[in-house]
Amino acid sequence: MNTFVRRFLGDRGAVCTELVLVVPALLLIALLAVQFALFWHASHVAQFAAQRALAAARVEDGSAADGRAQAGRTLVGLGSRVLTRPSVTVNRSATQTTVRVDGTVTRVIPVPGLTLRASGTAAGPTERITLPAGAAR
Repeated sequence: MNTFVRRFLGDRGAVCTELVLVVPALLLIALLAVQFALFWHASHVAQFAAQRALAAARVEDGSAADGRAQAGRTLVGLGSRVLTRPSVTVNRSATQTTVRVDGTVTRVIPVPGLTLRASGTAAGPTERITLPAGAAR
């Protein structure tokens, strides 16, 4: 019985040591999962804002300013806490319209130098009225 008591007392504190080593690792893994989910969500927000901006900028009477304004309204409506410091670039020509929305993803893990950027791009033909070949105006 005396050896049993000595063996039992020899393992005192083993659980505390294991918790000190394992819990921070588990918390880091959980925070990395949350950071990845925020990056994924911010990418979808940027893509949706780019698509909405494209729809506004490519219409016949639309302009690049209309696309930028629509992207801004979409980003404000979806919440600007996930995609911070967004920038919207709209290029509109007579035949093609392209929109790009970029931004920084909110950080969950305060690691210096860890800056994730999310972006979304949408492109399509600019709408214009055309006449069939050989038709008179």
